[in-house]
Amino acid sequence: MQKRFDAVCRISDRKTAPDEPQGAKVLEYFAEDVFDIGKMAEHLPKSVYKKLMETINGMRPLDPSIADDVATAMKEWAVSRGATHYTHWFQPLTGGTAEKHDAFLEFANGKAIFEFSGKTLTVGEPDASSFPSGGLRSTFEARGYTAWDPTSPAFIKRHENGGTLCIPTIFCSYTGEVLDKKTPLLRSTQVLKKAVVRLMKCFGYKEEPVKVTLGVEQEYFLIDKKFYLQRPDLLQTGRTVYGAPPAKHQQLEDHYFGSIPPRILAFMTEVEKELWRLGIPAKTRHNEVAPAQFELAPIFEDLNLAVDHNMLVMEVLRQTADRHGLVCLLHEKPFAGVNGSGKHNNWGIAYGKRNLLDPGSNPAENAVFLTVLTAVIHALDMHSDLLRTATSGIGNDHRLGANEAPPAIISMFLGEQLEGVIDQLVKGASASKSKTSSLRIGIDALPPLNRDATDRNRTSPFAFTGNKFEFRAPGSSQSCAEANTIINTIVAEALDGLSDKLEKFKKKTFNAELQVLLKSEISAHQRVIFNGDGYTQAWIKEATEKRGLPNLASTPEAIMPLLNEDNQKLFERYGVLNRAELISRYHVFKEDYERRLDIEGRVALEIAKSIIRPVVFKEYLAISNGGKSSQAIETVRLEMEKQMEAMNAYISTLEDALSSGEGIRHAIESLRKNVDALEQLIDDSIWPLPKYREMLFIY
Repeated sequence: MQKRFDAVCRISDRKTAPDEPQGAKVLEYFAEDVFDIGKMAEHLPKSVYKKLMETINGMRPLDPSIADDVATAMKEWAVSRGATHYTHWFQPLTGGTAEKHDAFLEFANGKAIFEFSGKTLTVGEPDASSFPSGGLRSTFEARGYTAWDPTSPAFIKRHENGGTLCIPTIFCSYTGEVLDKKTPLLRSTQVLKKAVVRLMKCFGYKEEPVKVTLGVEQEYFLIDKKFYLQRPDLLQTGRTVYGAPPAKHQQLEDHYFGSIPPRILAFMTEVEKELWRLGIPAKTRHNEVAPAQFELAPIFEDLNLAVDHNMLVMEVLRQTADRHGLVCLLHEKPFAGVNGSGKHNNWGIAYGKRNLLDPGSNPAENAVFLTVLTAVIHALDMHSDLLRTATSGIGNDHRLGANEAPPAIISMFLGEQLEGVIDQLVKGASASKSKTSSLRIGIDALPPLNRDATDRNRTSPFAFTGNKFEFRAPGSSQSCAEANTIINTIVAEALDGLSDKLEKFKKKTFNAELQVLLKSEISAHQRVIFNGDGYTQAWIKEATEKRGLPNLASTPEAIMPLLNEDNQKLFERYGVLNRAELISRYHVFKEDYERRLDIEGRVALEIAKSIIRPVVFKEYLAISNGGKSSQAIETVRLEMEKQMEAMNAYISTLEDALSSGEGIRHAIESLRKNVDALEQLIDDSIWPLPKYREMLFIY
């Protein structure tokens, strides 16, 4: 089609404007649009600042008497920065963020003024009836509440003519049920911190602040907007339901870490500038494995703040791309046959200034490290089904299990050195293949371990990477809140289980009893440790048949653990989510999957019937009525006739599947194979949709 070729020409003629030099300016404007601790100290009375910091540091609940002072200071700062409106910024069960803007404008004595009260800061009342609730709320029950989260600083989102003060909040219903992703995250973090303090007391350490940290690597695709607007499937589903693979895609491995194209670098530079203004410590940028795929990674932060920041990262990526004539695709698998996009969730725990997942410099520290490691092994083995639930979604179903994405079977990678230590601990003898075979078993004699004691395993869902765990299964469009809520809760349970036993140990025999305990725990849960290739059929067979690990390959299977009674009791026991809230999430995820699948099916059907089939039919008639016919032309005509008949049959099958709600995904894939075959058969000059070779390589 002419539009396709016009788009190619316009893109190739495009010139990239040079970037404004930044240099040391970054340090001047970093976090300039954030009401952070420094600005709090500057704008708040000392007594108010002190009380607020005690709340932020988890020492006491928010004192209502300081709310008006904080609100006034926050408003004056925001207005001085050009803001005219404010919003309670929250994260409903849609997977995105939500905001309702109100002006600071009020009237007093007939005069317009800017006003912002403590009550307005701390509590809001958005309509709760139109957000997903999984049955917790009826449509006629509209009342919901947002409540200020002082641990995540307010910030200003800018637009062309001003700005909006965004106040991070939780979101709940009138009757108190949790309707968001932030509330359970905050609860789970609190639970984990208590469990860590309890464990450290068993080892004789004085109480220190606990910090749960997160670093989120965000992968994404960029394509030119002119191509995007000609792809109804990308517009409505975020992925291409059709598209034949180009001769060249990622097989030469030349895109990864390659030179960043000027247009993309200009985009990345503006993204970083926007993020730095918001106090988001974007650190790394590079080409990813697939063509047109890229990655952004920040410096580690407090878990709650990192989750909020990642939601902002996705928004900034999309908005900045639009200003550059690009579209940022955050779908987990926008293009078949090449790498999908994930969100590597790097999770860690610190006690005071010490990283508990960092092997220590003395025997006592190594004992703590091995105990925490054992707790994580226990947690992963007992609750791998819940971690799979956290990664469920129709986009991730297309991604998991290939092209550097981990499989749906949740296992843990420790690396050769740690595996050797574990083997010695369990077997009481040196591991035959371990580089650490000289290590003695006694925990009180365990020497220091190297920081980078592991290789990297791209096929492992949950990998130890030296001083943290990298959960590689979450999808690129997903919120990290759910995954970390689950990690926090299951690790807290495992730590408490160990503390129950450690608290009964005698001081004189503590090390000996600890060694016996860790040996028993690791022996019981060692099945979840796997350092090999997670893509092989041999591993799938071993994992499911010999080790008994769950293989929840699709979203309908992956969300079933939310209905498991033991899982419900776990979350209720720790006060993270109650039974009704977990069941509601099952229904939210189920409805989301079914609705998105139905949309994909209807988009595939519409494109096939109204865009592809007419073009194919015209081409067929042109060949059939072309006069003289050679054997080669006749061969093409017969192949087209065969594919057209198949297309009509596949269209009918998809129509039936959409009508019944059964077999939709299989019907889409069958029709896709047919359409992709036709793409390679039809005259390139009349094919109506931008092709993979254009979308992935022209920008």
